[in-house]
Amino acid sequence: MSYAIYVGKSHSRTGHAWLAGYGDEPSSHWLEIVAAAEHPEGATIEVGVGPEADMPGRRIAVPQVPRTQAHMRVSYSYYLGVPAPITNGGVNAAGVAVRDVWSTSRQELRDMTPRDQTGFTYSDLARAVLERATSARDAVTLCAALIADHGEATYGGNSHIFADADEAWVMIQFAGGQGLWVAERLGPDSIRASRPGYVLEVPVDEPGHPDFLWSPNFVSFARERGWYEAGPFDANAVYGDGKGRWDGIRWIEEEMQARAARPGKIGLEDMIWAVRTEKLTGDTAGYGQVVPLRRVADPALTCLWHAACGALAAPFSPVFLGQDAIPPEYGPHRYLTTGESHRFLDLRKAVSGGHDTVSLVPQVNETSVGAFQDCKRLMYLMQLLGEAALAPVHQAFDRREARLSELTQAHLRVAGAALDAGHRAEAIAVLSAFSNSELTAALALVRDLAAGLSVQASGLPRAALPGTPATFKQIW
Repeated sequence: MSYAIYVGKSHSRTGHAWLAGYGDEPSSHWLEIVAAAEHPEGATIEVGVGPEADMPGRRIAVPQVPRTQAHMRVSYSYYLGVPAPITNGGVNAAGVAVRDVWSTSRQELRDMTPRDQTGFTYSDLARAVLERATSARDAVTLCAALIADHGEATYGGNSHIFADADEAWVMIQFAGGQGLWVAERLGPDSIRASRPGYVLEVPVDEPGHPDFLWSPNFVSFARERGWYEAGPFDANAVYGDGKGRWDGIRWIEEEMQARAARPGKIGLEDMIWAVRTEKLTGDTAGYGQVVPLRRVADPALTCLWHAACGALAAPFSPVFLGQDAIPPEYGPHRYLTTGESHRFLDLRKAVSGGHDTVSLVPQVNETSVGAFQDCKRLMYLMQLLGEAALAPVHQAFDRREARLSELTQAHLRVAGAALDAGHRAEAIAVLSAFSNSELTAALALVRDLAAGLSVQASGLPRAALPGTPATFKQIW
């Protein structure tokens, strides 16, 4: 499912655009900082889905590029049988940010999808963009080329928002195995949310339009099927579900437009609110992410704000591309990780390299309680106690994030000065120590809040507790 929101720089208090959102999958999630890498001639990567996927297919090997870029991303372990680890949102050394969100495809397209489909999944495309793309538009053309050359393995329809400091593109990939896609440019005056991702009227009679790109068969295939004859080409009506903007999307876009119209415009706290609001975020959200799309003098200074599970119950902390490590609590853990329920943590086999080794989850991380699990506990306590638990938790988060916003800019200035003076190791040390300290402090806050709510819950008679855990009146 997932959710994304882009705010153009004209609406930003700090003069740069924003991309934010969350992943929405029922499995474990973890944060990764991936170093740049060189790959030998003839290297390949495996892409696609296998026969176990909800919409099955066949995995294939495709060429790897000689060099992949450093990037930060969130990975997770399961969605509709797509092979793990699955890549979701992130940002790379070129300043290209990615958000992956489901999108609708009409039933006829879903039905005609080959059962032996091959090609790049939505996750494979997101990972390829993080590893290879140098701009948001480059991300679209890269995905288009990969789909044309190798095909796409769909789970029923998907979209991405690719964004850089100058612009963003919404790209929809439709089901059916026909390589159908369309992309719309978002500029400095745009505010666009996705859940599902949508593109409406496309100027198909204007080839070369600066704000739209589409696959070569985008119009001809619709005509062949009798879905389109002439006139306005509404991509959602022709290839999607025909609903246009869903109610939740309409609501959040209008809310952010109202915030952008204020004298102070939109800042970090507004982007966090757009990801945290209980109307949009609940138990299904696997993490939260906010990326400031600013130009930086060195990729090491690239920053994203990360919340370990749905931001309803998780504070945001800054993470930098240049830092050398993250706390193990934020790495992969067995909790909710698909395939781990039948495994044993056998260190003898881990040392000897036996086939039963836990391959996805490093054993060292299991000595820590996962950040995802801690925040989930807080979320369940909040749901148990209902609306009254929201205000104190969110006030604590808001106070911390307001303080952190200023501290983050101060540390970036110090690290930037160190980089300018040739002290790279010192700059990395400053960023790493600051981020890791705050990531750890975020968990301490979560545990303290959970302890307080646990006392409240234990002190109430069962009759005073909600019969069903609260969903906080979500729109979707």
